[in-house]
Amino acid sequence: MQKNIKYVSPQEAVKVVKSGDRVHLSSVAVTPHVLINPLVERGRNKELYDVKIQHIHIEDKIEFANPEFEGVFVSEQFFVGANLRKQTQAGYADYIPVFLSETQKLIREGYLKVNVAMIMCSVPDKHGFVSLGTSVDATRAAVENADYVIAAVNPNVPRTWGDAIISTEMIDVFVEDNSPLYSHPAAELTDTDILIGKNVAELIEDGACLQMGIGGIPNAVLAQLGTHKDLGVHTEMFAEGILPLVEKGVVNGRRKQIDPGKMVASFLMGTQELYDFVDDNPMVAMMDVRHTNSVNVIRQNHKVTAINSALAIDITGQVCADSIGTKFYSGVGGQIDFIRGAGYSEGGKPIIAMPSVTAKGVSKISPTLLDGSGVVTTRSNMHWFVTEFGAVNLYGKTLQERARLLTGVAHPNHREFLDKAAYDRYGSHYHFVNKLVDSL
Repeated sequence: MQKNIKYVSPQEAVKVVKSGDRVHLSSVAVTPHVLINPLVERGRNKELYDVKIQHIHIEDKIEFANPEFEGVFVSEQFFVGANLRKQTQAGYADYIPVFLSETQKLIREGYLKVNVAMIMCSVPDKHGFVSLGTSVDATRAAVENADYVIAAVNPNVPRTWGDAIISTEMIDVFVEDNSPLYSHPAAELTDTDILIGKNVAELIEDGACLQMGIGGIPNAVLAQLGTHKDLGVHTEMFAEGILPLVEKGVVNGRRKQIDPGKMVASFLMGTQELYDFVDDNPMVAMMDVRHTNSVNVIRQNHKVTAINSALAIDITGQVCADSIGTKFYSGVGGQIDFIRGAGYSEGGKPIIAMPSVTAKGVSKISPTLLDGSGVVTTRSNMHWFVTEFGAVNLYGKTLQERARLLTGVAHPNHREFLDKAAYDRYGSHYHFVNKLVDSL
């Protein structure tokens, strides 16, 4: 039986929030600005203080972490997005380092008690169910465990299947919203993106199960896979760059051991083309992060090829992906979930792919990481590393072999410096290692 749905104004809905509460926001394309804005107004009117706002990655302009709201709102991010990067680095917003797979655990096991969940969802169907659309991630856990749930019903939210489907019985109050979903058009590929894409694509086998995110490198990789066969998708997210491969039948999931025939993800970000594709599409399963990012689930698929990026790597294979020195730039996210899952997968290939230098020409491969940098993927987790100059496998390699291999895919302008740094660290024996690696 369908619940008797009660619609109220956004201003009325957010009155339930009290000082000291923790509010969870749905993320990415379904960031519920229709509810965030009146909540911010309550803070501006001095009606609230110490309200913790929890979220993964939210889009568009965000005010609650501005200096004027210090003491009013406390941002608890699981991932630092570009729109809150400056506020985080200045201390007005904060960050919780956590694997994406465990964000839901923090909520379900009570480490972070959610008082109010503010979500965006699809229009209720005739059976009394709505869909969380493009973001299940940790939002399903928040809906299940919050004291009070407010849903912005938006006809622009696609009706996706899997864990995205929830009963209207789980929602306390509804508001109407007709705002377009946040769109993230793909940027034009750079020459570097294309070279990296080609190097990564050479590592992908027929029948592989892919994990990749959004951006130039994933799109460049996908553009090279048109002649592959029977690829699967089990990822935390995907964008419209994968759609041409679906249309060609390259991506069909036939060889997957878990969720065969399904494209599995936990959140999506892209353009309307992507949102139209996933709408009421039984091929797409939008799942809780405890499924998508579980190492025990990921490893059950064969040939899991996990493609992630990073900010820097040192010559021992330590990868920094969340900070530049002491300044937090992004987050741990699901990188280590998939690096480990792919590493355990039969025939799996964990890959870190990134340009060899920054936009200013500074080498992203260095003797040591910047002071204060966080290690996301440890040197013992590292397998494949790819730049525009090639691909090397560090798994099972000694420290000196790693230094030589990483120097070989560094920008030519920095190879002599890296070679000297390795020699200074390891001594004259390093010359012998150079000859040995070069002979392989």
